[in-house]
Amino acid sequence: MTDRGFDLDARLRERERDGLRRDRRPAESVGARARFADDPGGGAPDYGDEALVFASNDYLGLTGDRRVQRAAELAARSVGTGAGASRLVTGDTGIHRALERDLADCKGVERALVFSSGYAANVGTIDALAPDVVFSDELNHASIVDGCRIGADETVVYDHADPDDLRAKMAQRAAGSLDSGTEEDWLVVTDTVFSMDGDVAPLEALCDVADEFGAWVMVDEAHATGLFGDGGGIVQREGLIDRVDVQLGTLSKALASQGGYVAGDETLVEYLLNAARSFLFSTGLAPPAVGVARESLRIARETDRADRLWEIVETLRGGLEAMGYEVPGETQILPVLVGDRGDALALEERLAEDGIVAPAIRPPTVPEGTARIRVAPTATHTAAEVDRCLEAFESAGREVGLL
Repeated sequence: MTDRGFDLDARLRERERDGLRRDRRPAESVGARARFADDPGGGAPDYGDEALVFASNDYLGLTGDRRVQRAAELAARSVGTGAGASRLVTGDTGIHRALERDLADCKGVERALVFSSGYAANVGTIDALAPDVVFSDELNHASIVDGCRIGADETVVYDHADPDDLRAKMAQRAAGSLDSGTEEDWLVVTDTVFSMDGDVAPLEALCDVADEFGAWVMVDEAHATGLFGDGGGIVQREGLIDRVDVQLGTLSKALASQGGYVAGDETLVEYLLNAARSFLFSTGLAPPAVGVARESLRIARETDRADRLWEIVETLRGGLEAMGYEVPGETQILPVLVGDRGDALALEERLAEDGIVAPAIRPPTVPEGTARIRVAPTATHTAAEVDRCLEAFESAGREVGLL
């Protein structure tokens, strides 16, 4: 009898050989400072007893905020620890609807709909819209890519943050549509803040191009919600609420919770409530997560907490560039470009020895030759901790031969 099945050992060996094998980092806590397991195993960096985390999407440092933690406790006691069922069965509660009202108000639109994750929101929305053609930025998040694979008849990838390339590809497609005599539904979809490059999509120019061809615009504000535009995101900052058809994002980054959302007009949300499979067939978001998201959104909108984050970002960027590192982008995400994946891994390991958590990002997550250390500070890092991070980058860069 011949052997059957998938040779997963061989696949893992191949990943090991190509420097692509990953492992988890067991942590005892999360936040700007964390304690990790003594033996991470699997080749994961050893951070020692306690480390400074410059790798979290908890941008406002709200995971450890006592007000936010109390909101989780209150929701668990008053509503329950879990929703228990789909929102369309018995899992729809007053706290879910209150969060949706908060999000709609923050986003400046009529309604919002909360999903179990940002991933589910992206995949479910594109699948439900079922566009004939999606025009997608080449660096869009994997959840957008998967949504396009599942829901679109055809996906056309345009050059990153390039409205001219989008226009050229839309014009080419429009000419073909005229020749065939068909009418198509088109969707332009982009992240607003790109998670590995820290840059911002040229949203107004993309809207201009979409208007020329009668396409809808959908944006993912995962890394922008709570930080820009009085908490609303890039769409709000740029004054484009009336030009963006679908605003989408996650509750798991600056809002320190879990889940995702879609925001837009009444008809859009009512349609998704009836047609988005990832909403229909998922248990409603756990009430404690809902409570956390509501309180975090309130804090983000009513306080100057983000101002402290931008001060830290400016200090880090200036210090790293003064050392000789290349740090592109314009947001809270600081990609420290290294180039070679081996050098990036070596720099990550050396930083870990100094108790700094800052991961190496390498292909296929980023293009070949653009491996980097992704630095993401938190508003609760102290000035001394920021200085310690910079000192570690300087000493590690010299030892690895990058400076």
